[in-house]
Amino acid sequence: MRLLFIVLFALSFVSCNNEKALVYDLVICCTEIYNVEKGIFETGTVCINKDTIARISLRNEEYEFGYKQLIDGDGKYLLPGFWDNHVHFRGGNELIKQNEAFLKQYIKYGITTVRDAGGDLTPLIQQWNQEIQNNQRVGPTIYTSGPKLDGPNARWEGSIPVANDKDISTALDSLQSLNVDYVKLYDSTLSRKHYLDIIAEAQERSMITSGHMPFTVELNEAINAGLDNVEHLYYILKGCSSKEKEITQQIIAGELGFWDSMSQLITTYDEDTAQATFKRLKDQNVFVTPTLHIGDILSYLDELDHTNDRYLSHLSDTFIKTFEGRNKRALTATNKAKQDRKDLQKFFVKLTASLYKADVGLLAGSDCGAYNSYVYPGPSLHKELQQMVQAGLAPQEALQTSFGNGPRFLQKDMYGLKSGATADLVLLEKNPLEDIKNTMSIQLTIKNGKIYKLKSL
Repeated sequence: MRLLFIVLFALSFVSCNNEKALVYDLVICCTEIYNVEKGIFETGTVCINKDTIARISLRNEEYEFGYKQLIDGDGKYLLPGFWDNHVHFRGGNELIKQNEAFLKQYIKYGITTVRDAGGDLTPLIQQWNQEIQNNQRVGPTIYTSGPKLDGPNARWEGSIPVANDKDISTALDSLQSLNVDYVKLYDSTLSRKHYLDIIAEAQERSMITSGHMPFTVELNEAINAGLDNVEHLYYILKGCSSKEKEITQQIIAGELGFWDSMSQLITTYDEDTAQATFKRLKDQNVFVTPTLHIGDILSYLDELDHTNDRYLSHLSDTFIKTFEGRNKRALTATNKAKQDRKDLQKFFVKLTASLYKADVGLLAGSDCGAYNSYVYPGPSLHKELQQMVQAGLAPQEALQTSFGNGPRFLQKDMYGLKSGATADLVLLEKNPLEDIKNTMSIQLTIKNGKIYKLKSL
C-alpha cells in the first residue's frame, strides 16, 4: 500500500502541468489520521492549501493531484494540534520576555491553541496573537479573557474591580472594547451578588463566562445564572455536598473559611446530590476544567524535589522566583494540612471520573504560568492528559478534552481534522491510543499550514 501511494504521488507530480490536476501546498501521505468523532485512526492522506485542510482522502480513494511539499507519514499518527485550555500569560514587564519565549515552547510540544485564563499582559498578548495569525511569529493561537473580574483590592495584578452595581456594566464594556474571547471571573474579593449579576449580564450580552466561584455562592446558583465553565474542582465538590446550603451560610457568616470547609465537603459528599449536580451541568452545557496536574504538583511539593527539573533551564531566575510563595506555604504547612491536601487531590481524581461518566464536558487545562510552581508551559498539558487517563478516561476520551471540547466551549468550528478546518496538526511517532504518554512522541507540528520541526524550535 505504501509503495502504491508513493508511485501515485510521483505520477501526480509529473502531471502538475495538467490544468485538471489539483496542486496542493502540502500533502501528508500514507499516515494514520485521527477521526475525532470516532476516536480511531484511519489510513489516508491529508492535503493542505495555505492554512486550511483542503481534502482528506482515506484508504483506497484515488485521484490525481500535485504537491509543492510532501511528508511521508507512513507509520506515523496525525492528530489535530493540542489545546491547553487553561494557561496564564502574566507577571508584568519583568516577565514579558519569558512569556514571549513560551510561545515557541507550546509549538514544540504540539500545542497549537491555548486559552489564556486572565493576566496583566492583554494588549501584548493580542499583538502576539495577531502576529502568529499573520505568520510573523511562531506560537499557538491565543484565546484570552483579558483582565480578570474580581472585587476591590483583588489578588491578581491587572484585575478589573467590581465594587458596586454600576461597575458591572463598566467592566463588561471594557472587556468588549478589548475584544476578549470570554469573561474570566475570580473570587478573591468579589461579592456573592456581583458575581451572579456579572454572569447574568454577560449572558445577556452573549459573552462566554468562565471562572472560580466565591464560596458564598451555591453551585446551582452559578449554573442558573448562566456560567459556562467552572475552573477547578473545588466548586464542583461544593455542589455535591448534601450540606452545601448550611456550609455556604457558615462561610457568609464568617464562621468557616475556604480551606477549612474542604473536609466538611468531602465528608458530606452525597451520591444522589452529586448526580443531580452533574445532570444540571450537562443539561446546561456547563464545562468543567479539572486542572489535575497542578493539583498533583502542589499536593506533593513537600515530598518531591523539583530543583533538578530539566525545564528549569528554560526559565529566568525572575520567573522561578514567582514559585517561592506556593513553595513556602507547602513546606511550612502543618502535617495535617499537608495530608488533607493529598487526600483532596485523590478525591478530585475520583470526581473527574464521575463527571466524565455523567457526560459532563471536561476541558484539559494545565494552569501553567508564573506563580504556579513547576507547572511548565508545554509538557504540563501532556501531564494533564496523563492524569485524565489515570482518573479512568480512555486515551481517546482524554484527547477529546483537549482538541475536541476546547473548540466546543469557545464556539469555534474551524478546528479539527476535517476538510475546511485550520491546518493546525501534530504528527506523532507513536500511537497515543495505546499509551497516552505517546502524545509526547512529536515528530513535527503544523501551525496554520506551516511545518515546525523540533530542532528548529
